[in-house]
Amino acid sequence: MVKKAGFQDVDAPVERSELAQALSQCRAAFVSVGLFSALINVLMLTGPLFMLQVYDRVLPSRSVETLVGFAILVIILYAFQAILEGIRGRLMSRIGTHLDESLSSRVYSIIAKLPFFARGQGDGLRPVRDLDQIRSFLSGGGPTAMFDLPWIPVYLALCFLFHPLIGIAALAGGAVLFVITILAEYMTRRPTAAAAELAASRNGLLEATRRNAEAVHAMGMADRLNDRWSEVNAGYLEHQRRAYDVASGLSTLSRALRLLIQSVILGLGAYLVIHEQASAGVIIASSILVSRALAPVELAVANWRSFVGARQSWKSLEQMLTMIPARQAPLALPRPEEILAVEGVSTTPPASPRIVLRDATFALKAGDALGIIGPSGAGKSTLARTLVGVWPALRGRISLDGAALDNWSAEDLGRHIGYLPQGVELFDGTVAENISRFDPEASPDAILSAAKSAGVHELILSLPAGYDTIIGESGEALSAGQRQRVALARALYGDPFLVVLDEPNANLDEAGDQALTTAIASVRERGGIAVVVAHRPSALAATNLVLLLVEGRIERFGPKEKTLRGLVRSATEAA
Repeated sequence: MVKKAGFQDVDAPVERSELAQALSQCRAAFVSVGLFSALINVLMLTGPLFMLQVYDRVLPSRSVETLVGFAILVIILYAFQAILEGIRGRLMSRIGTHLDESLSSRVYSIIAKLPFFARGQGDGLRPVRDLDQIRSFLSGGGPTAMFDLPWIPVYLALCFLFHPLIGIAALAGGAVLFVITILAEYMTRRPTAAAAELAASRNGLLEATRRNAEAVHAMGMADRLNDRWSEVNAGYLEHQRRAYDVASGLSTLSRALRLLIQSVILGLGAYLVIHEQASAGVIIASSILVSRALAPVELAVANWRSFVGARQSWKSLEQMLTMIPARQAPLALPRPEEILAVEGVSTTPPASPRIVLRDATFALKAGDALGIIGPSGAGKSTLARTLVGVWPALRGRISLDGAALDNWSAEDLGRHIGYLPQGVELFDGTVAENISRFDPEASPDAILSAAKSAGVHELILSLPAGYDTIIGESGEALSAGQRQRVALARALYGDPFLVVLDEPNANLDEAGDQALTTAIASVRERGGIAVVVAHRPSALAATNLVLLLVEGRIERFGPKEKTLRGLVRSATEAA
């Protein structure tokens, strides 16, 4: 079959999204919910049929025994209905829980990777909020109303059996409620979508304020940020109010119309009885039957706002899952031991068209330590992030012992890489857990070895509980220098082959500088590779190579003494 450019092969199988695949695993549960819904809707006829029998058989015959028999039967049928509705509700709750459990790990991985794909996202936790929204909708009353909607024609058919006029009145009422449902869809879509976007901006501003609370307080920014928060929050509340007003107004209208239609049916039944075209039981039975026929529509309108919100969350989460696809674990590769090769690498920051690093090419062998220097904004941190795979290369190739970084799984690659970012972040837990990267099988010897290599062992022992000291969120129990040295120990944990340190001495004192130099020397001695982004010369003490970056390009690369001497000579000549 020939395909034209720009057109998709209609015969090609369409791959379902991860959300659809996770939901399809609940196919048997949905079938069960459908079967229970069928039984429940059949049992819903208990009330109308009971009233019909009471008015047409019990009252004319004045038979108490018949009334008692019908009453016992009705009690049994209603009990079964209650049990089935309870089971159906629990099944829908389990479907929502299963969806959450199936995707929770993927959603966590998306949140962990999102800053590298879409920098500046307002609400970094939006994927998990979207999943919560979908689960909440599936566990609510909206889906059950959808399962009941197909039974409306059955109830309308029974109304026509009672009398054509009753059927026509019920059909007209259903048509009006259907129009209200369409209005609910049309009128709530935009304000709900806008509210979701503003909620993301609002949550992002709150999170940024919490992270930077010290700067906000110290520099008197609270009132100005509060004004911005009030503006965003006002817009969010306005769109929420619009969506709520529309949904609430249409829900109230649908309820009032259903009650009106029910009364109209009562009046119409009475008219038919007066003209001897129907029995007395038809009056009550038809009223109950019409009420039941229109109840799913009313329930759907009442839950339409939740349905629109869940649909928005579904669309948003699908986009995230597509943007950050799951990777299959590649074949495990042996531990790298020889060389790091960078070949024509160019890199752009996430969600930015600007190329910050251009055509970088160099190689390091086991035992090398490279110092990266250059003016601010030259691309030093970008190169560091690219070397460890945090930011993917736009073009070019980075390899360890000939294997490109893409050939490793994140878990396997992480064992061979130590990374100390410019902005040190620790996690709520013990010092030992942070050093071991929260490895549940970490050995005490490996933790102690990393701490000693970073020169932080004695410092840790001076803490209130030593290695078991809880450091709090972001390491708030430690000073900036202590956090940096613990993060250095984390980078050295497990003796990784490649250790990349981005301005590791930014918060270090003289003792910390000496510990850093010793740590870099130990990496070289054991046959690893160290890369250090440096602003202070003390960070270069243990390096044997220097790379100068200027405006994203490598200007100089070579042995430290020769390269630095050349820089001094160039500066002297320029003067």
